[in-house]
Amino acid sequence: MVFTSAIFIFGFLPVVLAGFWLIAAAGGSARHAVLWLLLASLAFYAWWHPPHLALLLLTLSVNYAFGEVLKRYPRKAILVAGIAFNLLFIGYFKYLDFLISTVAGVTGQPLTPLNIVMPLAISFFSFQQIAYLTDTYRGQSTAPDFIEYCLFLTFFPHAIAGPLMHHRDIIPQFHARQFPHVTREDLIVGLIIFLIGFNKKVVVADSIATIANPVFDTAVASPPGAVDAWAGALAYTFQIYFDFSGYSDMAIGLARMFGLKLPINFDSPYRATSIIEFWRRWHITLSRFLRDYLYMPLGGNRQGQVKRYINLMIVMLLGGLWHGAGWTFVIWGGVHGLYLVINHAWIAIRGTLVPAALQGTPYGTLLARGLTFAAVVVAWVFFRAENIDTARALLSGMAGLNPGATALVDPAALPWLAVLLLVVWVAPNTQELMARHAPALYFENRPSSRSDSAPRAAQVDRVRAALSWRPAYWLVPFISGTVVIAALLAHARGVISTQFIYMIF
Repeated sequence: MVFTSAIFIFGFLPVVLAGFWLIAAAGGSARHAVLWLLLASLAFYAWWHPPHLALLLLTLSVNYAFGEVLKRYPRKAILVAGIAFNLLFIGYFKYLDFLISTVAGVTGQPLTPLNIVMPLAISFFSFQQIAYLTDTYRGQSTAPDFIEYCLFLTFFPHAIAGPLMHHRDIIPQFHARQFPHVTREDLIVGLIIFLIGFNKKVVVADSIATIANPVFDTAVASPPGAVDAWAGALAYTFQIYFDFSGYSDMAIGLARMFGLKLPINFDSPYRATSIIEFWRRWHITLSRFLRDYLYMPLGGNRQGQVKRYINLMIVMLLGGLWHGAGWTFVIWGGVHGLYLVINHAWIAIRGTLVPAALQGTPYGTLLARGLTFAAVVVAWVFFRAENIDTARALLSGMAGLNPGATALVDPAALPWLAVLLLVVWVAPNTQELMARHAPALYFENRPSSRSDSAPRAAQVDRVRAALSWRPAYWLVPFISGTVVIAALLAHARGVISTQFIYMIF
């Protein structure tokens, strides 16, 4: 049951919203609302693979118990035991088959993978619980009861692909005076953001996948030429952008319908003018987790430049492995680690990313953005490729080293890729368009960009002003009807993917 499925839009969501609103209208307590949302979230999770619900409840119970013990006895040994439990849990389900395949490949032994079915969003659950245990050990937890703890981890809008929720992001909202009251602004803003995300996923991401998939799927058998290789790599670059951006919008919109706010997780990363800035804009909550719970404990940048670069490489290699149990993900993380090392070293040596003559100019911004974007596109090849041979074939094609390559991409698709590049570089994102209505947590603290010049800031302000409106009840059926019509058309066209890209992580 994905957010774009008929069963979710026409069945699950209306029932859950109706129940929540009835609780609010009847003067029900926050406890009633939390319990209702928890039951709905567990049902949402069980829909995927019912046996995994028992595993989810097991890991929730064990981690909550560890947290309660840490509150009374904040011992490092207890924290290490709790973290070890989570790492063993995710290690068995996500990485054991990868380990078996790797050992078999190295030793030549006929080892057979166990074909373990990975629980949905196991990486997100594991990281969030590790963060909770660590904060409890530090005396920084929000001290939730078991019901609140379970909802914080399973709340269905972020259950598929994040954002990585911190307990301080969501649990205090359960105690807010207005909860579970939902205003018309919450409802309408939530519906609009959900609709924007829905169309990003269905209209753009799933459509552009038809350009990327043939190139990657046939790369080894029919190595692509330069045009096809770059078209395929760019298509996937836009596919994952609109897929993840669309999911992030839909998650924020769904939560807002219940009067709750999720943290911003995606802030136009292809506008970045450096790899450093890219990771402040892409999967923001993951970057925050890696910084706070891995990079800083390793020493961060407090022990000299060399140790800083080593720490960056360790963090990005583990971040790549977090995304998937495969060597292509490890290489992807390593490539970004190398990018970050080069970026920091260049700034340390030269003091800035772009030449002094170009600083503050449109040409300097364009140069920095173009170099950053090209580096990201190259790295995405490893992320998308099924294996190293596929990545090698794509990169060879992008370098013009595949003679006699067969044309796979329709030339008519190339202008479409150019339009998408313009959109991701220039167009205001969803959070900017809805900024008046405070759509997400931490949006006001989002990273600044060298590309946000005064003229661009003025342009964004004009767009915000033009699209700002006071929520009205008559918009509810109109927006709801638009979502329904868009869903019906998408299902009729058969363009909806069965999953979001980040679901597999």
